[in-house]
Amino acid sequence: MRDPLSKTIKTIQPSGIRKFFDIVSEMEDAISLGVGEPDFDTPWRVRDEAIYSLEKGRTFYTSNAGLKELKVEIANYLDRRYDLHYDYKSEMLITVGGSEAIDIALRAMLDPGDEVLIPQPSYVSYLPCTVLANGTPVVINLKEENQFRLTPEELEAAITDKTKILIMPFPNNPTGAVMEREDLEKIADVVKKHDLYVLSDEIYSELTYLEQHVSIASLPGMKERTVLINGFSKSHAMTGWRLGYACAPEAIIQQMLKIHQFAIMCAPTTSQYAAVEAIKNCDEDVAMMREQYDARRRYLLKRFREMGLQCFEPFGAFYIFPSIKEFGMTSDEFATRLLKEQKVAVVPGTAFGDCGEGFLRISYAYSLENLRTALDRIQIFVDELRAEQGK
Repeated sequence: MRDPLSKTIKTIQPSGIRKFFDIVSEMEDAISLGVGEPDFDTPWRVRDEAIYSLEKGRTFYTSNAGLKELKVEIANYLDRRYDLHYDYKSEMLITVGGSEAIDIALRAMLDPGDEVLIPQPSYVSYLPCTVLANGTPVVINLKEENQFRLTPEELEAAITDKTKILIMPFPNNPTGAVMEREDLEKIADVVKKHDLYVLSDEIYSELTYLEQHVSIASLPGMKERTVLINGFSKSHAMTGWRLGYACAPEAIIQQMLKIHQFAIMCAPTTSQYAAVEAIKNCDEDVAMMREQYDARRRYLLKRFREMGLQCFEPFGAFYIFPSIKEFGMTSDEFATRLLKEQKVAVVPGTAFGDCGEGFLRISYAYSLENLRTALDRIQIFVDELRAEQGK
């Protein structure tokens, strides 16, 4: 028989995040600090609105681009929060999570050979989605000494005459790094100079702890060359509702919509009605969750400093990225031993790119009680390692 599989798909590796959690699911008393999923319930008023929509029999398809009511509220939200002004009729598309938006944006914009700049460490989907869209991924390795921010010098060095898209993964998963306005202005200058487009993944925009998030699309001359991607999973604890959105120039949105029509039809109707309530009336719920994450963030920083693990301070998302380079082990080796010896699951930094070697991603989207127990176990493991290595 001929090979039933695409040569391209066989080159793509499975997600490095899942390996440890398949083991954890069958390990008694194990604690997982690896999944990027809020531990809060979706706000009750959102769930109540979903129930009401079902009771009213709203189980039909929506328009391909999404409910008008939801798009209007998203436009209002982006205006009041980030000084962004989009036409809900022509510059917006409701998607099945932010992940679908990433996928169809790249498919709509890339021709074979077009290069996509991907700062890493970053979300695991960017590189495979680029490959599946016939693009060529070009990795930019971010550095801890720069707080894992993208610098204009790093960007300039990666650009060729084939470069078309820069992915901006900030606030960042897995590092928690953010880009402030001054940082973004320097990047925007390079983008405009070389006539590039930006895919800005802002799914963690509501989870910044010192300063409010700034979207690169809000800078002069950048809206017309940016695809902004966001959603409800992280900010409103709505991961399973699978709802995101993309905002972009009409020419790009129309082609993304074409792919969406044929592949998806429309995002889940119940989720869309619930999201109208979320974006209109849940600012206080979002603020409460952000405050809780901030408390956990500060607790983890304190504990890692007490155990002597080097760790830069994350200012966004709900991840922390401690260095374990002092032990001379790979991230995978460290995480495997930690799981076997102390029953704590974390994600090796290499799951997010080769430059994540020597780091671990730890999620603080968990209760303080679980975090305390896990950190106590990590303290024991680190102390035993140092004793074993004569430190």
